[in-house]
Amino acid sequence: MADAGPARGVVIAAPASSSGKTLVTLGLLAALRQTGRVVGAAKVGPDYIDPRFHEAACGRTSQTLDPWAMRPDRLCALAGRAATGADLLLVEGVMGLFDGPEAGRGSTADLARALGLPVVLVVDARRQGASIAALVRGFRDHDPSVRIAGVIANRVGSPKHERLIRGALDTIGMVCFGCIPKDDTLALPSRHLGLVQAGECPDLEGFARSAAALMARQVDLDWLAACAGPIPQSAPERRGLPPIGQRIAVAQDAAFGFSYPHWLDDWRRVGAEIHPFSPLADEPPDAMADAVFLPGGYPELWAGRIAAADRFLDGLRSAAARGALIYGECGGYMTLGRSLVDAGGICHRMAGLLPVDTRFDQRALSLGYRQLRLRAALPWPSRLAGHEFHYATLASREVGEPVFDCTDSAGSPLGPAGLSCGRVAGSFVHVIDRP
Repeated sequence: MADAGPARGVVIAAPASSSGKTLVTLGLLAALRQTGRVVGAAKVGPDYIDPRFHEAACGRTSQTLDPWAMRPDRLCALAGRAATGADLLLVEGVMGLFDGPEAGRGSTADLARALGLPVVLVVDARRQGASIAALVRGFRDHDPSVRIAGVIANRVGSPKHERLIRGALDTIGMVCFGCIPKDDTLALPSRHLGLVQAGECPDLEGFARSAAALMARQVDLDWLAACAGPIPQSAPERRGLPPIGQRIAVAQDAAFGFSYPHWLDDWRRVGAEIHPFSPLADEPPDAMADAVFLPGGYPELWAGRIAAADRFLDGLRSAAARGALIYGECGGYMTLGRSLVDAGGICHRMAGLLPVDTRFDQRALSLGYRQLRLRAALPWPSRLAGHEFHYATLASREVGEPVFDCTDSAGSPLGPAGLSCGRVAGSFVHVIDRP
């Protein structure tokens, strides 16, 4: 049980993507939980998928902490939420430690600096031996305001390799918390937007147990926990995103799983009621709801079931007819449109509430942070921060009022985004927060 002192945390980072941060974080969360600790989790950046794996491992909500899109007071407050009642908070980084959309803004290092938390560096040790010391020394000395507390060497090939790695790190005075042997059986499946969602993994509980056992054997958990730093106490945070209604129906299932916990928390904190429903189970939105939110996800993988979900689609149309505010992001936006063509070229009818047709058989990547100026009649501030990541293309889009005017992270204009018709609105952009 957590003590009465300030919550403590550590950031799990890496020199580059694909170093094993997610596997290590999941294993550590589950292993620390098995020792009787209450452990919280958070994820750096605009990520919906990794936090759901965190939650399966630690049994608590994993918060999104985005140093590009969120104010410092917001980061501190959300870190505090994630750590409330916990002995330790593990924050999984994104990409390489110093990588972000802009130099000096939005990286894992920026988050670690803002919260004053130490970093555990997960290094892929394949194809290197003593050179790991030069790599780690460079990361340690690159920015003295970011403290690297120690290293976990991942994908270590043999006991001899481990001795070499530990000896090299010892020469530069760097703590080695553990060495994880290469294990091809511990790999999470992935698709074009990253990992397959947690709910789609057939034996996630067994995977977490195996990862926990590996971390418990190979990592000094007590030493790692002892190196954690206090999470700063924040002043009362300014309001987050206002709710889009008082009684809000929120789609939640494998096709519509990309919603940020801080959104729903913010809405509940000001008295809004959240009523989840599953389009894949052909559930309609709450008939008493004055607003409906369709998050992003993978509707293209479930397009046939969505098109056949008459109760869901009729429920959306009924909500629109009675004047409910309906808002969709990315996959939700596509579902509000007239049709969706899947990767196999099959056209599926959608709700028909927006004059938009989308397709996946002609793919084009749209990726990056977005600075947004609100144009649609949504109850939000005029300036917002968001992110876009999809392969869908617009087959057709009729003229109408855009939802946003967009620039990229550097401020270069990208033009209007999305479409609104009356009280129905949607776009490919995922709104993160007010900047």
